[in-house]
Amino acid sequence: MQIFTKQPFAFFILLLLTFSCFNAIAQQKHSFEGTVKDTNGQPLEGAGVTAIEINKSAVTNSLGEFNFKDLSPGTYKIRIRHIGYTEQTIKINLPLANAKKSQFTLQADENNLSEVSVIGRTANQEANRQAFNVTSIDAKKLHNSTLDISHALDRVSGVRVREAGGVGSRMEFSLNGFSGRQVKFFLDGVPMDNFGSSFQINNIPINLAQRVEVYKGVVPVWLGSDALGGAINIVTANDMKSYADVSYSYGSFNTHKTSINTGYTTASGFKFQLNAFQNYSDNNYTVTTDVAAFSGKYFRNQKVKRFHDTYHNETIIASAGVVNKSYADQLLFGVTVGQNYAEIQTGARMVSVFGDWHRKGNIVMPNVLYTKKNLFVDGLDLRINGNFNLGQEQNIDTVYRRYNWFQEYKQYEGLGSERERSLYKFKNNNGMGAVNLTYTLSDQHSFALNNVFNSFNRKGSDELFPESDKYEQPRKNTKNVLGFGYKYSASEKWNTSVFTKYFSQQNKYSVSYNPSGNWGDVAYQDQKNSFNKLGYGIASTYFLKPTLQLKASYEKSYRLPENDELFGDLLNLDGNIELKPEYSHNYNLGLGYQAQLNQIHKFSFDGSVLYRNAKDFIRPMLNQNQTKQVMSNVADVTNLGVEGEIRYSFKNLFTTGVNMTYQNLRNNTKYEQGQTMESPLYRDRIPNMPYLFGNADASLFFNHVGKKDNTLTLGYNVLYVHAYYLSWPSQGTSDTKYDIPRQWMQDVNVVYTLGNGKYNIALECKNLTDNRVYDNFSLQKPGRAFYAKVRYFISNNR
Repeated sequence: MQIFTKQPFAFFILLLLTFSCFNAIAQQKHSFEGTVKDTNGQPLEGAGVTAIEINKSAVTNSLGEFNFKDLSPGTYKIRIRHIGYTEQTIKINLPLANAKKSQFTLQADENNLSEVSVIGRTANQEANRQAFNVTSIDAKKLHNSTLDISHALDRVSGVRVREAGGVGSRMEFSLNGFSGRQVKFFLDGVPMDNFGSSFQINNIPINLAQRVEVYKGVVPVWLGSDALGGAINIVTANDMKSYADVSYSYGSFNTHKTSINTGYTTASGFKFQLNAFQNYSDNNYTVTTDVAAFSGKYFRNQKVKRFHDTYHNETIIASAGVVNKSYADQLLFGVTVGQNYAEIQTGARMVSVFGDWHRKGNIVMPNVLYTKKNLFVDGLDLRINGNFNLGQEQNIDTVYRRYNWFQEYKQYEGLGSERERSLYKFKNNNGMGAVNLTYTLSDQHSFALNNVFNSFNRKGSDELFPESDKYEQPRKNTKNVLGFGYKYSASEKWNTSVFTKYFSQQNKYSVSYNPSGNWGDVAYQDQKNSFNKLGYGIASTYFLKPTLQLKASYEKSYRLPENDELFGDLLNLDGNIELKPEYSHNYNLGLGYQAQLNQIHKFSFDGSVLYRNAKDFIRPMLNQNQTKQVMSNVADVTNLGVEGEIRYSFKNLFTTGVNMTYQNLRNNTKYEQGQTMESPLYRDRIPNMPYLFGNADASLFFNHVGKKDNTLTLGYNVLYVHAYYLSWPSQGTSDTKYDIPRQWMQDVNVVYTLGNGKYNIALECKNLTDNRVYDNFSLQKPGRAFYAKVRYFISNNR
């Protein structure tokens, strides 16, 4: 634990003293900051601002703001550019006589009718200009909805979020055929591997994020992780100075959601930020299922309510420190605390029904962040993150009963449980330390070095079995990912990045055996294993026209087995310590086009072709009694897929879009281990994995409704998922094979915004047609549901 607390703290103190001395003797410097907007007063994100004499550039944030620091007194020419707008150049003299922010307005370029900023997706031009296959969601446009981050991602091409039920239920995230831990999640670039059950993307409200970046297949080296199939980076409101965003929603199944996001930054550089959210739901929605009564009768297709599925969680993220200092752009110390409680209604299938088994957990995670641009020399930027999760989890299963869906139960004598008798309380003791160093040698050449270290040490005890040796057995591992990258930017039209990553992991565990051969005699033997792998990749982009972008990327990537996969999650996942690392050759080819006509009609298209060739592919399977899942290696899996999205908008009155994804995951293992005959499953489609799905949406905007700056929005969204088999297609007959049926789900919403976004009221209906929907076999999701949300937002940056 000293790695994450004492050493970084001492390092930061040393930096503080050193840079304070430098600052005392340095020449007086000045700042120049401003905002860039269009003629309608809307902020322009992604505008390039350049101080020509010193070739120093900045890019405006989501509020149209930019800031130059540490400028010497003198005269500067400032050039401002944005796609689709006329370039503007001004002259300034530092220090400015007026200390207020400078305001700049760009006129639309009527002579360049093909250039566009896309409506319906984030306006962050810089993110989408990357060579990587990335989609960036503008989360701000969803802040009036009741979506969490996982359901917002579910509307992106290539993404499927599969849930076992309602609020807080078990979730599996899939991106271009890779699922679960094959896709990594980050919060402002910090890996979320060790955040625990109290902080998952299906309980984080969308209001926490400003944008969400989806990297498909190839992951940039600065994110620093062993992602096999892609990465999700949640970007929060770090660019705001002082703001408050408070919302509350209530809806069906007694669902309550609250979100509070606020920050305060003083002129002297003190910064405080607080994010808090809460979710609660009874999840008592109606399902249709077969019921075996204890009388011996069997009832088919009964409509019953879930009765043991309450979920709630509460989380607070707080940080404080200093910003914009000579020794640090940011030096923040913080803590994340939270708790969650979940009743367990079913196992992996609805034939297993429970009435008392539940689980709870908490998170207590101190963290530190340090960033500094132009460290020692111009162009050298440093970022350091560290955290350690002291939280714990507990599995509680002590009631010796068997339930059915009529809420009847049969009580048994003696000591027992519904599945596995337990009061097991444990800590995973996750730690993470990350260092990212980038150096921009010139406009053409830049380098990146990233290292991420993770530790895991599960310790626990069960008061029901205080003498049991199995709880004393080691479940430890450490993981380190070291990456190095180089980017060559030949011009505004073309740039290429190459990188390499070194993956290492050490696991320590024990296996049980019977030393005497007598029944009940159990002993344990400690075991160790380790993995060391080298990956590499390249990503390149070329603009055939300013509005037509071509992207290509390749990576040989590894993904090391995760802690829950190795040691189990003590819920619905058995551990498998024999798992091997999986690796994949990932290829992407993408095309993006944007067009605009007379500032009225706007059109965009994004499409990509992908190919994945994965070895030792890790995927979930049902265990022998089909009550839990267990992860296993499939020797060889390929995926040839296509995805695309088309969007259209008319003025600021209407926008619509549709995306579709097809992924052809096939078992490419021709000969099973030890076999000489071709496997009957060779070239079978991978089961229990959606292969054709898509989304469509449309929104109508009515401006100045009731009063100026009030807007009424009517929205519609539809999700389609084609039917797919639960098991291997070659096994069984069409009458005996289980499938997950075709899914249609439609949502509608009405949002009324007052005072230019200060006050907001939203009404939503999800699953409007009350279709029976499943993401996992027989595990039904909620039917038709209604929600209302009120939100208040204020910021001194508006």
